[in-house]
Amino acid sequence: MSTASKGADARPRAPRSSPAERTAQLAAAAEALALDEGLHALTLRAVAARAGVASSLVAHYAPSMERLVADTFTSIVGAELAEVRAHAIAVRDPTARLQALLATLLDGSRDDVTGVWVDAWSIARRSSVLAEAVREQMSAWHAAIVDALRAAAPASMHARELDRVAAHVLAMVDGLNAHELVDYGPTGSGLALIARVVERELSLPEGALTR
Repeated sequence: MSTASKGADARPRAPRSSPAERTAQLAAAAEALALDEGLHALTLRAVAARAGVASSLVAHYAPSMERLVADTFTSIVGAELAEVRAHAIAVRDPTARLQALLATLLDGSRDDVTGVWVDAWSIARRSSVLAEAVREQMSAWHAAIVDALRAAAPASMHARELDRVAAHVLAMVDGLNAHELVDYGPTGSGLALIARVVERELSLPEGALTR
């Protein structure tokens, strides 16, 4: 054996990633791909290319692509909810907190996440795994909106009414944000379209959520 060969053999190999590190790497690649190109872009080959690994490695760590799509969706929208809640909770006044929550949901800064939601609603029609994840995350968002409404609502307002208003708010926010993806709808603030409805429901003064 030549000296050169011995030297090549003596070079230390790059350390292997632990299973936890590899799982995190593939999850991050899938999330980045979904945010850039949509949930529809999540294929074995595409995730592998984004992570810079072989497709067989993705197949080894992902129990199924259906599960990977659902987990990617959950991670992305769960992080968004945590961010929005933290922003709202930092506001002490209940009415101002509700305004902050609604304004943040409608400020257009998370169109990539809105795209993930829209993809999920479409794909989940044929994926029970993703449909379950979508229902769980929608329930989490509903609960967050109920919390914000309850703090700003009259004490006499029943839980059933808060649930109903939260359902309306969630539907309006989802619709307006989906419309925003294709530049559809009247010009002006989406908050203004929702605020008056919520103000009436909660018996708040007109303009309380738009000042």
